[in-house]
Amino acid sequence: MAFTMMALCWKLLICFLFYQVVSGRVRREGHYVAAVYEHESILSPNPAAPVERRAALELMGRNLDIYEQQVLAAARQGAQIIVFPEDGIHGFNFTRSSIYPYLDFVPHSHSGKWNPCRESHLYNDTEVVQRLSCMALKNKIFLVANLGSKQPCERSEPRCPSDGRFQFNTNVAFGADGALLATYRKHNLYFEYAFDTPAEPDYAFFDTPFAGKFGMFTCFDILFFEPAVSLITQYNLKQIVYPTAWMNQLPLLSAVEFQQAFSTAFNVNILAANIHHPTLGMTGSGIYTPVKSFIYHNMESYGGKLIVAEIPVIAADYKTNLESNERFRVNLHDSCRTSTSTSLDDEVCFKEQETPGRVSEKEKGKEQSPPFFYAEMMYDNFTFVPLWGEKGELQVCANSLCCYLNYQRAVLTDELYALGVFDGLHTVHGTYYVQACALVKCGGLSFSTCGQEVTDATALIDFQLWANMSTPYIFPLLLTSGITLDFADHMGWKNNHYFLSKNRTSAGLLTAALYGRWYEKD
Repeated sequence: MAFTMMALCWKLLICFLFYQVVSGRVRREGHYVAAVYEHESILSPNPAAPVERRAALELMGRNLDIYEQQVLAAARQGAQIIVFPEDGIHGFNFTRSSIYPYLDFVPHSHSGKWNPCRESHLYNDTEVVQRLSCMALKNKIFLVANLGSKQPCERSEPRCPSDGRFQFNTNVAFGADGALLATYRKHNLYFEYAFDTPAEPDYAFFDTPFAGKFGMFTCFDILFFEPAVSLITQYNLKQIVYPTAWMNQLPLLSAVEFQQAFSTAFNVNILAANIHHPTLGMTGSGIYTPVKSFIYHNMESYGGKLIVAEIPVIAADYKTNLESNERFRVNLHDSCRTSTSTSLDDEVCFKEQETPGRVSEKEKGKEQSPPFFYAEMMYDNFTFVPLWGEKGELQVCANSLCCYLNYQRAVLTDELYALGVFDGLHTVHGTYYVQACALVKCGGLSFSTCGQEVTDATALIDFQLWANMSTPYIFPLLLTSGITLDFADHMGWKNNHYFLSKNRTSAGLLTAALYGRWYEKD
């Protein structure tokens, strides 16, 4: 009897250890294991051509075969949740009619509980949803994926399209039991003529036993107030799942660059899965926390990439940097304060009532001031001033926005850098109001190359960057050579200016910027 009890105890202990250690991964208390998969989707050779549902299912099935392999691989590494990219199952470049055979019927998550794997008979045209549900159930993992969905409507209804159906770019989230937990219909479409915009933005989130609530939105949504900012602030969310099909645009909107900035600005964890098509400039996925990132950016080779990482759960009562930013702006503390509550050296702070970056009367005339010039960056007309010499103080303004920079190069290289400012409405590939102060490496040695896409740099620069931003929604960008990420030493508000400082970047500096979104002026 004693031997039997001892054997039982050992079995229970082994089961417990197996739960805690999966494929050598130890899960620490207050942490969870997440996975994202950057997928090189198998695309239709002619997406505009109409096909039968059977042919559409065959192509999507080939992508789902890969998903199934990656779910199993992630689960074996202890992942509790996995996220797949936007457009990963059906592809893109469809017309409204040619995409129709690729669309599943997906009931809105508010319509009641449904487990597609176990209740496949409830709805027609749900083959893709069923298969995703069964992947989650089989591997006991939460799963988030993106697909096209359809919803019939009466032509007499307001907003009902002439073909009698709505077509949505849709995210679906499944629990570890295969149940459909939440759906999200993309609100900010990016030239997606095959899809409709929902009448009202979805605020989609789902609950998990390991990290609380996860919110979700898609790709272009990340640049707008609705639903991304509303979702996070209204529901106090700290974990975000983010399928995307993002085309990188340097120097300010590389996928990993902005995903990290969003995580930092809102103090949230982001599980971001991008599609992988380097010829279209599409790569860049990651698992992001406000202080550490696990990223993948590869423009050289093909094939998918699974990222698995253990990250801490952010408590729901933890304030966002944006909340802190607004508090600093309103209160205008006399002492230096940062979003991380870290004290700053006196040299980083500027004195009360002093304009940051202002050159003293004593210093004036000692050296020639660098000239202002104009160049296009991100399709916007930036005003620039070049960085000359080993160190200096610069100022450049546009409209109501002024940017200030103190800098010192570790080693003087022959690379040209410039400080640029833009304060206005961006109107190419979307319309939205931007306030941006950006220190960037130029593409060459002439002023006309400033603002070009650059991927490599050698200059290590200490800097403090300030701006009198008019919005609290500021995304700190810090991108280094090879499209790698770095983190600021300090950032926060002081004397109605937002600042970002770094002593010696970890690699050559590509971009250090304050990217502000003034949503009210969109």
